Amino acid sequence: MTVRHFLDLSDAGGDALAAMIGDAIDRKEARKGQPKGLVDADAPLAGRTLAMIFEKNSTRTRVSFDMAMRQLGGNAMVMQAGTMQLGRGESVADTARVLSRMVDAIMIRTDDHSKIEELAHHATVPVINGLTDRSHPCQIVADLLTLVEHGKALPGLEVAWFGDGNNVLHSFLEAAALLKFNVRYAVPDGYEPEPEFVRFAEAGGVKVTLTRSAEEAAEGADVLVTDTWVSMGQPEAAGKLAAMRPYQVNEALMTFANPDALFLHCLPAHVGDEVSEGVFESAQSVVWDEAENRIHAQKSVLRWAFGQL
Repeated sequence: MTVRHFLDLSDAGGDALAAMIGDAIDRKEARKGQPKGLVDADAPLAGRTLAMIFEKNSTRTRVSFDMAMRQLGGNAMVMQAGTMQLGRGESVADTARVLSRMVDAIMIRTDDHSKIEELAHHATVPVINGLTDRSHPCQIVADLLTLVEHGKALPGLEVAWFGDGNNVLHSFLEAAALLKFNVRYAVPDGYEPEPEFVRFAEAGGVKVTLTRSAEEAAEGADVLVTDTWVSMGQPEAAGKLAAMRPYQVNEALMTFANPDALFLHCLPAHVGDEVSEGVFESAQSVVWDEAENRIHAQKSVLRWAFGQL
């Protein structure tokens, strides 16, 4: 049987992504009101162990994968790269081969995407992308789950992105192609997403629009999305922050969107920079549902990786 790796959303495809969202909704509803540490009735990952490797700091990814494994009846172990032999020069390939003999799946949160590709190449168990500089697929599963929960039909949806053309936008563009919604992205010159992700979305038959005007991107949008302007591990750059200022999601910008538009942010947020406090704390902001949904999304990603979806 082919090992299912989840390095990008395109590894799963549109049907699988839709199945993950549906499964997450069902499993979330089934355990409503129960203690968070209670195992799901069917315990589908009983006896399974996930190794979680962190080369970058984490709150939501770490807790959500840990809780996901617990709720599915399995176990998770946290491994900080700096305390592993990986942090002392052992190769990614050798790490993959050793861990494949000891655990049932590997999740890694790292910088260079080539590391996770090498890990997956040598691993004989599923490898899951908890975040790389290139993409953040698990976050987008949670984002789409949140939108569906709040009554948004994904096909034909108008999603507007503001700020930096980063890894989260890359995964949104992949999701757009797979689930047929449109993306407008308002970014300053020099901060565009990688062209291959734009081409992938356009090849999927959806409309992708680049604009330098935040107001143009927000016009008639169903969803407004942003992320921190300075990503983890990047040096503070006054020039970059200055370039991003016109792309803040604030109350004035929200007036251009549809009245029932939702605001998403993968967190952590720098309130006052990429988003105003008024929008962040508004009724249109669903960032806390989005954060909680990381657990339910991870559960479905894990089940897919183990061939259960």
